[in-house]
Amino acid sequence: MDQEQNPAPVQARASEIRAQGGALWRRATAQIVRIPVTARVLLGFLLLAGILMGVHTALAGKDASLRLKVQHGFRTAQFSMWIDGDLAYSGKLIGQGSLSETFPISSGAHQVRVRIVSDDGATQENSIKGDFTRNSQRTLSANARRNDVSLNWQGSEMPVAESASAGTGWFNRYAGTLLMTVAGSIVSALTGYMIRELPKQIGSRSQ
Repeated sequence: MDQEQNPAPVQARASEIRAQGGALWRRATAQIVRIPVTARVLLGFLLLAGILMGVHTALAGKDASLRLKVQHGFRTAQFSMWIDGDLAYSGKLIGQGSLSETFPISSGAHQVRVRIVSDDGATQENSIKGDFTRNSQRTLSANARRNDVSLNWQGSEMPVAESASAGTGWFNRYAGTLLMTVAGSIVSALTGYMIRELPKQIGSRSQ
């Protein structure tokens, strides 16, 4: 008969891990306590300012949309699209057919570039510029063939649903401005505080 595994080594190892974790926690807590309260407050406000600025950046102006329609005749190919130099889409074209995707975009002028690499390594590229007005959608048609890829804007701009865009636009205008104002005030206050208090902290440390 197989002997039962002795649980003592496992329990000892678990106790050792718990002891090491407790020691690390105590050392970290001791290091945090040694940091002056003013420095901890400054770090907290800097973190808050960074969060506010990040939220504002995330909310900034995706107030239009680009609809992409691709017609192709490849068995397999890699399709990529860039908007103003930033990669917006990359995926496989499989079988003769079509691809349709919609991308949020900010209003204004943008350059769209596409690239198709077929299964035999042939590469075709093309680019086109387009203007987007606020709360609108434009459709870009890409006709991909083995020897080239053509790009054309289809029809005219289509308005998007005002119920969704109006609320987002209001939030971007007012809440975004408020977030940036609060973040700027925090940074200004922290800068002034550091200018006043940092020499005192250095002097007290030296003494």
